[in-house]
Amino acid sequence: MPRTIGLMSGTSLDGVDAAWLDTDGVTVAAFGPALTLPYDDTLRRDLRAILDAAPTLSADDPGLAAVVGRLTDYHARAAEALGCAADLVGFHGQTILHRPDRRRTWQIGDAAGLARRLGMPVVHDFRSADVAAGGQGAPLVPVFHAALAAGLAKPLAVLNIGGVANVTWIGRDGALLAFDTGPGNGPLDDWVFRHTGQAFDRDGVLARSGRVDRDVLVRLAGHGYFRMTGPKSLDRLDFGNALSVSGLSGLSAADGAATLAAFTVWSIAAATFPEPPVRWLVCGGGRLNPVLMDGLRQSLTVPVEPVEAVGWNGDALEAQCFGFLAARVVAGLPISYPGTTGVAEPMHGGRISHP
Repeated sequence: MPRTIGLMSGTSLDGVDAAWLDTDGVTVAAFGPALTLPYDDTLRRDLRAILDAAPTLSADDPGLAAVVGRLTDYHARAAEALGCAADLVGFHGQTILHRPDRRRTWQIGDAAGLARRLGMPVVHDFRSADVAAGGQGAPLVPVFHAALAAGLAKPLAVLNIGGVANVTWIGRDGALLAFDTGPGNGPLDDWVFRHTGQAFDRDGVLARSGRVDRDVLVRLAGHGYFRMTGPKSLDRLDFGNALSVSGLSGLSAADGAATLAAFTVWSIAAATFPEPPVRWLVCGGGRLNPVLMDGLRQSLTVPVEPVEAVGWNGDALEAQCFGFLAARVVAGLPISYPGTTGVAEPMHGGRISHP
């Protein structure tokens, strides 16, 4: 089986996750080291500015090129820091714009430069083919979740709470349904940064000290996204206008954090499936926020646990996924499906840059 390195930088903009695994894209023979290389404050700030500017940003903007170089260097250093020999790299890049309704998705990063530096093929651009074919281009993790969950009781929901929250539902017969449930940590992180200068609400301390504004929560819950059926996906900034007109800006720092955390919980609990899950497994940074986890346990009627409860590495899962998907691309296997992205038929994707 190929030895792969998966690299992932999510919309929470916290850094690069890197993970090694031995996989043929169908099963995983072995897991290896994993790590996170946090972005420095300057790169995080510059990436946040690019996210804000992305709808009108030109691909040849000189400022963008400089950030891409620094971003790619972080990914290379993360891969090198694993200290493991590998045959292949799965490089997601940094999403700065996701508009599948306009047949557009944009992940930045220099795959060719990364391949030259690491001296091995780099699989990248995982989403574009799906979006071009009319799919949502996200989420891409369901096929990996299904491989990991082969021996678990089903129906099962695997929830990732990153900047955006997404869920994979795996049916008793292995059927897959996946979609973004709504905002994850993104709006809460932005709120906390704006009001405290901190990158996120560590341990949910700020949200726990506040009170949920029910009127604001009701207005947010009325967003049209929640009337859509899955598969469906979001850009990190899709709720920007809704947040600005909801009355959130008039709240205190603590009450705003409490309300945003409650909104994330509500949007996850509002998700519907062909058959209710018997269990929820949670990965992503949100699983470390006790306010979110306690809220989910109160809102859902079945066990809600971090993925570590079944032996998975919740910090490495998405990076592992892109190592897994890289192997699938090389093997000529599909990476997205009608039930996961809404594409008409199982879809191949990804491109390969050689050193």
